[in-house]
Amino acid sequence: MCGIFGYVATRNTQHVTGNRKLKDASKIVFEGLKRLEYRGYDSWGTVAISKIKNQKSKLVTEKHVGKIGDAKPSIVNRPASPAKRGEPSTIAIGHTRWATHGGVTVANAHPHLDCTGQIAIVHNGIIENFQSLKSALLKKGHKFISGTDSEVFAHLVEEQLKKADFADAVVKAFRKLAGRNAFALVNAKSEEMIGIRDGSPLIFGVGKGEYFIASDTPAFLNYTKKVVFLNDRQGVVISNGNFEVFSIDKGRIKPKIETVSWNVEQAEKGKYPHFLLKEILEQGKTISLAAKQDEKSIKNLAGMIDNAFGVYLVACGTASYAALYGTYVFSQVAKKHINWAIGSEFADCQHFLTAKSLVIAVSQSGETADTLEAVKIAKQKGAKTVAIVNVTGSSLARLADYSVLTNAGLEIAVVSTKAFTSQLAVLLLLAWATAGKLAFGQRLIARAANAVDKMLTDKFCAHIKNIADKLKDHQHIYVIGKGQNYPIALEAALKIKEASYIHGEGFAAGELKHGVIALISKGTPCVCVFGEDQDKSYILGSAMEMKARGGYIIGIGPKENEVFDEFIKVADIPDASAIVNTPAVQLLAYYLAVLRGNNPDRPRNLAKSVTVK
Repeated sequence: MCGIFGYVATRNTQHVTGNRKLKDASKIVFEGLKRLEYRGYDSWGTVAISKIKNQKSKLVTEKHVGKIGDAKPSIVNRPASPAKRGEPSTIAIGHTRWATHGGVTVANAHPHLDCTGQIAIVHNGIIENFQSLKSALLKKGHKFISGTDSEVFAHLVEEQLKKADFADAVVKAFRKLAGRNAFALVNAKSEEMIGIRDGSPLIFGVGKGEYFIASDTPAFLNYTKKVVFLNDRQGVVISNGNFEVFSIDKGRIKPKIETVSWNVEQAEKGKYPHFLLKEILEQGKTISLAAKQDEKSIKNLAGMIDNAFGVYLVACGTASYAALYGTYVFSQVAKKHINWAIGSEFADCQHFLTAKSLVIAVSQSGETADTLEAVKIAKQKGAKTVAIVNVTGSSLARLADYSVLTNAGLEIAVVSTKAFTSQLAVLLLLAWATAGKLAFGQRLIARAANAVDKMLTDKFCAHIKNIADKLKDHQHIYVIGKGQNYPIALEAALKIKEASYIHGEGFAAGELKHGVIALISKGTPCVCVFGEDQDKSYILGSAMEMKARGGYIIGIGPKENEVFDEFIKVADIPDASAIVNTPAVQLLAYYLAVLRGNNPDRPRNLAKSVTVK
């Protein structure tokens, strides 16, 4: 849930990005953390190794509560103060926090130091056995400053350092941990940096005369695209201008240096006020890219789906609604029954898995803990596994037997939008491929992408903003759908909750008469999502029932009807209505958030990637 970033310069030079000169490691880490703020924004901190002539190196920290995006670069000048004496810091680590253990305080903000003040750590994950470890360390005389589980690791390393060098001490301490964890550490005395992971993501960036450790690539994309995707129980030591990748269990290993395709422009808002709006409006392009798959690979995967004895779609959050959509289109298009499960519930649905089963996991980040756990369970049962994922080199992409990239590009806003429609497009493509009609599926998605591109005009956005203005003061908004648009109703409600903090709830249209309609009273906003298909009349009938109880009805679909008090017109593509309807509900949630004074890129209590269970 948190963002880790570390930087090591192997040459004492000025680093230039555009017209901005980044004078030292602290400033580089500060800027990198801003690019990782979507991973957590309760608090942030940096620590740099300060070198002053004729004095021992020491650690200088800077920690603050609040969003790093609100902080000015000048705030990290203090760790860089030795630069005024001619020796800028070349080693620093930083952290942006999404709180789990311990409240949001300066003391609980990372980095955390050991008792000697020589070792600093930043952490992403949860140390599940921290209480027993902390109790043992307290008995040995260690003093704790914070209420976090993370600080335990700094003291564990300190204890091991009494009888081992830094790298060995880190490995021995790491072996004592339970849970999914990733760390970056620095040692002021040896001037070394180490990154190590198991379960939580960590990437090593290789630049020209400089190295990076980060939770995600946006932190350093403006410096290098050369990366090493560290696997579980792997780490990297950076010392004396060199690096060594190692396995906790096997020792030194030869790293595989890869080149990522993303670019720094994708991590910038550009002309848009928020990443969320930018990413919604990019969907004409990203939906099209999602369908540009290697035909041989897609046909091979379609064959696996067709021949499997039991297929399961597994995902969490927004991706789970894409997976649920998949069950509808596979039934309608390919006449295939696909099982569906939320990642965190999959352990209770595993009992029918066999070596003939196929488990398809859907994720934007590829780092969602519950989804990864589901895939591990499937593999233990001997089932084949497939990842539909947006991040190349992610844990899920490497864990699964096969993977399909959704090609949505960097998604920075915490609220997922373009990744969702890309997931819909890939699942729709697979359904048509399984039906033996891949070419038709490709043409269908191209039509949908073109329609979305033409739909997302300034006029369209202004119309939805006007509707949002009428709804912004309501406490509840209900959304109904049917068939392939039922998952879109669920996703619309989630978007409204995430971005605007209005209680949104999605229902299958047919469930109204089974109790839901008791919630409708005079003026209650009710959104109806539909296409020009066999389900339209059912949706309209349900809309009339809500209207009769005083509901304020907002229709989203291809053709207006007198039952609607407000109407958002979308393209008429019945076989892909879910895809073309989705940007409209996303924009509604976005404008509700903005009009209510929220930051839609950084919703409260949420982080982009849920890397803990």
